[in-house]
Amino acid sequence: MKQIVLNNFTIGGGAPFVLIAGPCVIEDEEKTREIAGTLKDITEELDIPFIFKASYDKANRTSKDSYRGPGIKKGLQILQRIKEELSIPVLSDVHRFEEIEEASKVLDIMQVPAFLSRQTDFVMEMAKCGKIVNIKKGQFLAPWDARHILDKVLSTGNENILMTERGVSFGYNNLVVDMCSLPVLRAMGYPVIFDATHSVQLPGGAGNASGGNRDMAVYLARAAVAVGIDGLFMEVHPDPECALCDGPNSLYLESLPDLLRTLKKIDGVVKCER
Repeated sequence: MKQIVLNNFTIGGGAPFVLIAGPCVIEDEEKTREIAGTLKDITEELDIPFIFKASYDKANRTSKDSYRGPGIKKGLQILQRIKEELSIPVLSDVHRFEEIEEASKVLDIMQVPAFLSRQTDFVMEMAKCGKIVNIKKGQFLAPWDARHILDKVLSTGNENILMTERGVSFGYNNLVVDMCSLPVLRAMGYPVIFDATHSVQLPGGAGNASGGNRDMAVYLARAAVAVGIDGLFMEVHPDPECALCDGPNSLYLESLPDLLRTLKKIDGVVKCER
């Protein structure tokens, strides 16, 4: 398997799982920095490699009136300061061609949103930056269909690729996770991340916004780590009930340490058996 080196840790190839975590969207700089700092403290204490995630603009909201974030200019400035002050890598999704070049100057990982994962020109333009590209597999794709997205990125000469499973559409306003998809994706030779919180999202389930069932994210995270994933993606918030985006599927920040301790034990057992 291809190993991705970022800062002082490795993703994939039997390395301990990496945590990608943060709020869905940047709400304000102070709160975002506070969340990032808390996550850094937690992961340093548990010796878990950490990447901070937060979106500067969520362009794929259910309603036009939904909060999207501070926008690319202010949002990237906030992420840059967090990256420098806390010495942590940062990830955000990019939704438009016009944002790619500017975002690549700040982000350590460029994320292709699930809804754009089949947009050939967009995926390839993201890959041309040479940064690590995290491909969110669309909710409408079978795991073996992700091979075509992988080939598009590889055609640009970029081999720094992460593949993320985030559940598949099952009827209306519902997602399910087939754990069999994780080894299928890993067999393609690149690190696989499991998105535990978006997998319990109920798209459009709250009428003018998405719903979710955060309690189930814990069980899916345990199962995915037991399968042998290379990284875990989670949206967390100090008070999910008041979060401006994806609150129903976000985990309480205070619950994270106990969950991570459990996941680290599972990860150690599984990877020792390989």
